[in-house]
Amino acid sequence: MTALAFHSVSKAYPVYRSASDRLKELATFNRLTFHRDFWALQDVSLEARRGSVFCLIGENGSGKSTALQLAAGIFPPTEGRIEAGGRVAALLELGAGFNPDFSGRDNVFLSAALMGLSTRQIEQRYADIERFAEIGSFIKQPVKTYSSGMLVRLAFAVAIHADPEILLVDEALAVGDYYFRQRCLRKVQELRNREATILFVSHSLADVKALGDEALWLEKGRCVEVGPPDEVVSHYLARMAQKDAAYTHKHPVSNGIAEMQGPNAPEDIVETIPNVDHRHGDRQAEIIGISAFDPAGRPVHFMEPDTLLTVRVSFRARTLLADPVVGVLIRNHVGFKFAGADSARENVALPRCAPGEICTVDFQFAVPELYPGNFSFSPYVKAGPVSDANVCDWIDNALTLQMSHKGRQIYGCIHLPCRVSVNGRFQSAGDAQPFEPQWAS
Repeated sequence: MTALAFHSVSKAYPVYRSASDRLKELATFNRLTFHRDFWALQDVSLEARRGSVFCLIGENGSGKSTALQLAAGIFPPTEGRIEAGGRVAALLELGAGFNPDFSGRDNVFLSAALMGLSTRQIEQRYADIERFAEIGSFIKQPVKTYSSGMLVRLAFAVAIHADPEILLVDEALAVGDYYFRQRCLRKVQELRNREATILFVSHSLADVKALGDEALWLEKGRCVEVGPPDEVVSHYLARMAQKDAAYTHKHPVSNGIAEMQGPNAPEDIVETIPNVDHRHGDRQAEIIGISAFDPAGRPVHFMEPDTLLTVRVSFRARTLLADPVVGVLIRNHVGFKFAGADSARENVALPRCAPGEICTVDFQFAVPELYPGNFSFSPYVKAGPVSDANVCDWIDNALTLQMSHKGRQIYGCIHLPCRVSVNGRFQSAGDAQPFEPQWAS
């Protein structure tokens, strides 16, 4: 049974060159036009079955959020029609529907009332909402004092306890911490088991594959492909890899130190750290850069299966390091320690480093074919014997790469190279001899 359907839906927004053009149009009671139409969605059709998770993927600006706003009834479509059966709960923009001057408790009653619950129903569920949100005494404070994580905790708690028949989620879970995010995903599974329909927008393609029953890929407001998440995600990743390769070719990146001479050039030093989630260490040495390169020495943002990937780490010694150890820890999209390597484990002894000296270490990986998702690299440098080495510098999730795909479906985490052979040919039914039991005499 279909719970939510778009029938050739399009949405246009007027774009004015100036505020005066808007006034001119109002003055003529819209008889004259002083704007152009921007079509955020064009001729989009979809059917989400009851009890399913329907995912929308695409680049920023592709129309995903517009589709959810139309499904929530915030705006009417310009063309086409939308059919939604049942109570709709929406997690769209962060804190949308909350009054910043009201307390968290007041906003629970306000938001739940907008979803169609009576005061008595809200009072009966309030304790569960407060328990799930886990924001403590802040529930009594004005929402304007909340962090983004607290906002999404409270908003999600209200939405799932409103017993929605259709739940709309627009990237809201990306704001929450790992622990809360896992609880939310379990709740999504519970809602699906209760026959609720979920329209889910996310840039986490691993979540799309794990949760989705069907996926729709939007590009510039138009539907590119709709079908099983494995297939749609694989085709989307292939398109993104092509786009990134074309951009890199047109806009070559220089690290600002020297022209690239290949990934093994000893004079190459990287001095860029794309991200720092957490950093610790005694700073006897400090990491000054991390980057990734393909076999031709070109910077990459994707991992291509069955290729060689070079991850380069540069560090500067601040004191004398007699036995430095450099390594990288690889985590998957939910923070699980996926793999790692360091110079000591690979039996590579690094030279001693005097104060002020810079050392660059390359880690070359043979990339297997992994499931689509983001994988982060956390570089570190240690000093002293391996058994009791102290951490000089450690940067969590300094570099993140997206896994590309060949278009093949991945079961589990990794595709293992496998050769399949048939060891014999079975007799056909027509050639089979009748079975005659042999009885012992």
